[in-house]
Amino acid sequence: MNGNVQVVVVGGGYGGVTAANRLARRDGVSVTLVNPRPEFVSRIRLHQMVTGSDDALEGYGEVLGKNVRLVVDTATRIDPAGRQVSLAGGDTVSYDYLVYAVGSGASDPRVPGAAEFAHSVSDLEGAERLRTALAATPASAPVTVVGAGPTGLETAAELAEGGRKVTLVCGHVLGPSLHARVRRPVARRLAKLGVTVLEGAHAQVTEVTQDVVRLEDGREVPSAVTIWTAGFRVPDLAARSGLRTNAEGRLVTDTTLTSVDDERIVAAGDAGVMPDHPFRMSCQAAVQLGPAAAATILHRIAGKRPAPVRMFFAGQCLSLGRNAGVTQFSYPNDKVNSLSISGRTGAGVKEIACRFTLNKLLSGARKASSRAVRGDGTDRPGTPQPEHHTTPSGSRRSA
Repeated sequence: MNGNVQVVVVGGGYGGVTAANRLARRDGVSVTLVNPRPEFVSRIRLHQMVTGSDDALEGYGEVLGKNVRLVVDTATRIDPAGRQVSLAGGDTVSYDYLVYAVGSGASDPRVPGAAEFAHSVSDLEGAERLRTALAATPASAPVTVVGAGPTGLETAAELAEGGRKVTLVCGHVLGPSLHARVRRPVARRLAKLGVTVLEGAHAQVTEVTQDVVRLEDGREVPSAVTIWTAGFRVPDLAARSGLRTNAEGRLVTDTTLTSVDDERIVAAGDAGVMPDHPFRMSCQAAVQLGPAAAATILHRIAGKRPAPVRMFFAGQCLSLGRNAGVTQFSYPNDKVNSLSISGRTGAGVKEIACRFTLNKLLSGARKASSRAVRGDGTDRPGTPQPEHHTTPSGSRRSA
């Protein structure tokens, strides 16, 4: 490689961190990670943060290589022609290559009253607000969780195990991503925790008020705290920057994760999409896509043709409180099968999965940092010191 190549990673989640660490291992590559928060958010533990069994935060000094420059600010626009990223604080960051890893957050419910009265648990700020709301609500007050995907199931079980009176509004079916046989132990666990499950064709939410959730069939579910977990959205940074996105706002890429508009921009994680090879938005995908995005960039730097990304899925791990869980196994293409592990063993498998994911980040950081220690003076050892750029009030979003 000739000269020093500047790579900017926008977004410090699972995909962004794994991409940054992989890139930072290569001599001649300088990596800057832009993220609106000064700490890494372990999204797979946010439901635990709500109940206090985990803080869901890790220091970037632990999960990022010591030679990765961390800028705490929000990316507001990408200029592909000028190869610059504009930041909310007023600065710009230049790049030779960019990793687009802005992640995802809570979707717009598009249901009257939901945006005003329902809480989210899909990002740090939403989880913090929910925890505050629950702390101000009597333990006997009814709580309603809308959405029975993994986030909804885990949140409902976590709250019920803590003594909350929980109603889970599923829509059509409990655990739509699970195999029919695997739904049975999930339903049994929820019943044991006292969760009221509402499912079926008419269990669709039509309105949310301060103290009631109304369903399509006219039922009214009392709810002192309502939590919306149905669906995800991605930030609109790519669309605002003139890059091609799909209907969900995800950056459209080819099978090497490269933007179809610009070979200098490569996606990692939830915010990208390969139309002909769709993948489930998940941590499991992101920790594979981050290193794959880095490999694509490193191939291009070396003048080689990038290889198509290959995804491998093993299943889904669900915690159903601290004392039980369910692991849904799948084929490598992410199609679920009827095999599962449940009960305390299932909870143990989920905890192992969470720790494995964190250890993967820590290992990546150590490998990246080893280059800094052995550097020729241009790389700096020690914990990365974040550069805090002022973000105007109201402009904070998932970078």
